Amino acid sequence: MSGVHKSYGPTRVLHGVDLTGRAGEVLAVVGANGAGKSTLIKILAGAERMSAGELRLDGARVELRSPHDAHTHGIRTVHQELTLVPELSVTENLLMGHFPRRLGGLIDWKSAHRRARALLEGIGYGAIDPRTRAGRLTVARQQMVEIAKALVSEGGEPRVLVLDEPSAVLAGSDLEALFALIRRLQERGVLIVYVSHRLAEVTELATSIVVIKDGRVVAETTPDRTDENELIRLMAGRPAGQLYPARRPAGGDALLDVSGLGRTGEFADISFSLRAGEITGLFGLVGSGRSELARCVFGAEPARTGTVRAPGSDTVRFRSPREAIAAGLALVTEDRKRTGLVLGLSTADNIGLTTLRTTTRGPLLDTTRRRRDVVSMVDRLDIRPAHSAKLPVRTLSGGNQQKAVLAKWLLTVPRVLLLDEPTRGVDMATRAEIYRMLDRLARDGMAILLISSDLTEVLGATDRVLVMHEGRIAAELPSEGTTEDTVLAHAIGHAA
Repeated sequence: MSGVHKSYGPTRVLHGVDLTGRAGEVLAVVGANGAGKSTLIKILAGAERMSAGELRLDGARVELRSPHDAHTHGIRTVHQELTLVPELSVTENLLMGHFPRRLGGLIDWKSAHRRARALLEGIGYGAIDPRTRAGRLTVARQQMVEIAKALVSEGGEPRVLVLDEPSAVLAGSDLEALFALIRRLQERGVLIVYVSHRLAEVTELATSIVVIKDGRVVAETTPDRTDENELIRLMAGRPAGQLYPARRPAGGDALLDVSGLGRTGEFADISFSLRAGEITGLFGLVGSGRSELARCVFGAEPARTGTVRAPGSDTVRFRSPREAIAAGLALVTEDRKRTGLVLGLSTADNIGLTTLRTTTRGPLLDTTRRRRDVVSMVDRLDIRPAHSAKLPVRTLSGGNQQKAVLAKWLLTVPRVLLLDEPTRGVDMATRAEIYRMLDRLARDGMAILLISSDLTEVLGATDRVLVMHEGRIAAELPSEGTTEDTVLAHAIGHAA
């Protein structure tokens, strides 16, 4: 790609970006949220057309007018936002348009499921049942299916594979399987364009690194000539500060007690307490039941056994999110696009969703109060751009969308905050803002549960860590002094 410009009306997003990638390379593209990475990916995927510039494959100029054009030229993209059809099975999502047929044109489902299983096993994700409805999978397993889907085509293996935050919800063996797949594709001459905020992965996998800031390439380097701190400095335009605040847990009263909680086939006999002034981490590999546990605690899914109690509440278990909210709980879900935001509404409307009942005068919305609340949250969380409240929330960067989700729940003034993958797809600068905010909330007496697949985050931002293995709490560890190896050992069931 050379001299790529992209404008939306008078707003220029990309300013003459140059990218060069060779067969068998991993070209990492890093930058803060809003730097222009998503626009660049959309251009490569054929979803957006560049305003100026050119794209060459094997030296020949090509024009991508649609995703079909990109696909025809061997460019496949795995987007950060999931594109699976949740009501269809894994097999149907993988083989859509390429089903094996019987005589008479009927789909040969037995062969289709067998082919889908072979494909998943071939890329290291054989634990996924291809007959399962995609919407029933965790976000992490949906991400695996997305990656597998990009490799299915009548045209064979891709020549260029664009991966946008592919590891954001993966950990342990699932992450290792992704890395192994990338290396196999490298050996077969595929160019991997790897976009990630996980800088440790970037320096491990990449053969070359391009840093984008404000729509411009500000640096081209290689892992042996840089480190994470230097990359953060280049992305932010200033020296890297301390990522995680120094925690001094207060260890106050229990604000939530979970005892013997169980849900058939997902987790069993879960007991823990969340205390005022404390940030508790929850770590587990894909399939451990961590996200399902959060939804059951919040009343979004029914549990079979056990109790969930908040002080002052007579409820044995919350039967709905409404009951949980009334008891002072809030849940930031792992998939902000599907379960955290209404993409067609403005940022202001999204932030105000949780407080509609308290911002009405009879049958009418108290627009003055709601506007005051929204402006307060936009300022408090530094949601950008400054006039973002009026914009459709889908136009915001990933980091600012996540801030909007947090703002929505903070307006309910919760006593207990449950966060599932709150920094997924969020750049380091915004991550640091979120960690500082959580630290302030905890110091003000809130109890926080931070669910994360990022081992560094789950130890660095918390006071103690609960580790799940196969649907049970395998260990409770102090964050300070505990190593990532120790947490992972408990998570895979191999701790001494």
